Amino acid sequence: MLSADKPQVGLHGDATALASAIARSGLTAKAAMEAALAAAERDKALGALAIFLPSLGLEEADAVDGLRETTPEAVSSPPFAGVPCLAKDLGGPFAGIPVHAGSRALADHTDAAADSDLARRFRKAGFCFFGSTTVPEFGLSLSGEPAMGPVCRNPLAPDRSAGGSSSGAAAAVAAGIVAIAHATDAGGSIRVPAACCGLVGLKPTRGMLPGGPDFGNHLGGIASEFAVCRSTRDAELALLHLTGEAKGPFADPGMGKIAASDALCVGVLTDTGDLPLDGDRRQAVIEAAATLEADGHRIVRLGWNAFSTMVRDSNEVFAQIVSVNLAQLFETLRLDPDKTEPLTRAFLERGRGCPATALWDALQKGVKVSYALWTLFEEIDVLLTPMLTSPPPLLGSFPTDHGDVDAHLERMAAFAPLATLANVSGAPALTLPFGADAEGLPLPVQLMAAMGGDRLLLTLAARLEREERWRQPFPVAGLTT
Repeated sequence: MLSADKPQVGLHGDATALASAIARSGLTAKAAMEAALAAAERDKALGALAIFLPSLGLEEADAVDGLRETTPEAVSSPPFAGVPCLAKDLGGPFAGIPVHAGSRALADHTDAAADSDLARRFRKAGFCFFGSTTVPEFGLSLSGEPAMGPVCRNPLAPDRSAGGSSSGAAAAVAAGIVAIAHATDAGGSIRVPAACCGLVGLKPTRGMLPGGPDFGNHLGGIASEFAVCRSTRDAELALLHLTGEAKGPFADPGMGKIAASDALCVGVLTDTGDLPLDGDRRQAVIEAAATLEADGHRIVRLGWNAFSTMVRDSNEVFAQIVSVNLAQLFETLRLDPDKTEPLTRAFLERGRGCPATALWDALQKGVKVSYALWTLFEEIDVLLTPMLTSPPPLLGSFPTDHGDVDAHLERMAAFAPLATLANVSGAPALTLPFGADAEGLPLPVQLMAAMGGDRLLLTLAARLEREERWRQPFPVAGLTT
């Protein structure tokens, strides 16, 4: 798999198909897990897994098979019963899986906390976990290359990045090690790696998924947890079983009332201002808009001027919040900064030096971003934009061996200019591939809607998915071809 040759198009498998095989085709959960474990070993050079726990995976799979023998009804309702899965090494936590956040500063923390509310829902939905996925140190980059290792490679082009910070999650799903994986998104960290690896990545509406009991990954409301998926149907089914009754700190947003069958007004942005946008990726947005227009939706062309202030302010809010959050984390856990990468130390110092008034100003700026985007959605129903400005960059394009935070943030904004807008505003955003370039790399587009419009995005994404402009090159472990 890790050759430089272009992968051949194969079975379009997903978690729903694997769950169906386990439920109806005689495939046991243990056999599915063994296939996933074998794939993880086979593709070890991919660097997708941070922590590999085969015994945990087999234990969880055996429990599913045991219930099927003794209490069949107990495994008939979970939609993903027996499906192997991986937790991101940031967020959660998931019982039995330590969280190191890609850092030597946490490597000595071997105790795995109890399940978070979200982890319990993942397990209630039937997922069986056998490890965690690679992230950049503390999620501070759009490429998973932590100094402590491993370096995460893109299955579609091993010399390129898988994106970040849900780097290993996307690589593992694209490679077929697992069909779906837990992921988090505070500044594009679900959508960017999904876009790099040809996957469906949804950042849900703020408040849609639980963050308790500790809310350690809350980040002032900019962070969301969900998954990277191989299909829109997986994302929709997972969303149904993981959301609702989140127990704060926001009211449950529910799902929007607009149906995708209605004639929608779709705002289309193909301009990224001073940031160069690759012609293929601009064309993918244009062709996605044409597909929706042919379905009867009204297209409205938008210019960068409508977004430039929101985007600039969102990037500033993101930088301030993640810096202060990092400083608080190090103080609370009494972590050693000397065990971190230079860039992490620079973020840490920025956070420590941030006055409370500056943080408050950032939070107020975030509120205004949310208001401005809400106002835009009074004129349009859905926003269609580029997700990335270029192909996935070569490994090493986001170095962390320096202390220039501003330069690093500028690199990330140039690659995914509309990523942080969804996080800061709280709006749902989804990326999916809509074609391939001459190198066989995905051409992702992004859809955004007003808060609560998650299902609308999934429905429109499913419509674009039916064009079959992209198919997963590698089959899911455990599914026969």
